[in-house]
Amino acid sequence: MNLGMPEILVILVVALLIFGPKKLPELGRSLGQSIREFKRGAQEIREELEKSVEVRDEKPAPGPKPQEEPKA
Repeated sequence: MNLGMPEILVILVVALLIFGPKKLPELGRSLGQSIREFKRGAQEIREELEKSVEVRDEKPAPGPKPQEEPKA
């Protein structure tokens, strides 16, 4: 979904009417911090998944089990 310039302007005007000019910078900062935290969390999850795939790939493939000698 791409937002063009007219859509962005409408959103900004509605936000200005609802929240007022004094609250908008604070809301923008909060939104920016939330997006950064989300990206950071997503990156951490991605790194953990990559590590688990690497560890799984490094384990040797199980070969045939050695046969036990029969007890007398």
